[in-house]
Amino acid sequence: LDVPLKRVKKRRMIQQPLPSLAVEIVREALKGNNKDFVFASPLDNKPMHRKAMADALRGDKRKGKVRTPGICQLLGLKPFTPHDLRRTAASWARRIGQPMAKIALCLDHRVTTEDGIKLPPVTGKHYVHAEDREVKEKRDVLQAWAAELRRIIGEPAPTRQAEAGLRLVA
Repeated sequence: LDVPLKRVKKRRMIQQPLPSLAVEIVREALKGNNKDFVFASPLDNKPMHRKAMADALRGDKRKGKVRTPGICQLLGLKPFTPHDLRRTAASWARRIGQPMAKIALCLDHRVTTEDGIKLPPVTGKHYVHAEDREVKEKRDVLQAWAAELRRIIGEPAPTRQAEAGLRLVA
């Protein structure tokens, strides 16, 4: 998945592989979808607003008063944000044995060491761009996380052939 510059905080291209579970979710979302975006705004044929998930979780508030309760409130959950889900996925990836450097790649954090050698930040910023090896390392972490999610929900993982050749653009 190539994430467009305008959708990234630091305005740089991100190549993010999708684990099999994410591919299944995207395919399900595409069924009967005649829009240009996988997750389109319900109001028009534009991408879902970047804060839509946060708004859905916390609800609609105007002048401090709740107009529409959010998912967290409706389910009786302690409030959390989409960024909390990112932290949770990273924590679980570490818990199931994924290396910190690979997790950092998935989070688009700059890896400043490689094989114990400190790398100058300028190397990654100006000279080294996404390589096939980095994409493979990201895929390994994300696929392990998807397998753990499947284990938690009791669903078997699909074969790797099912996702061969799939490449989506956001």
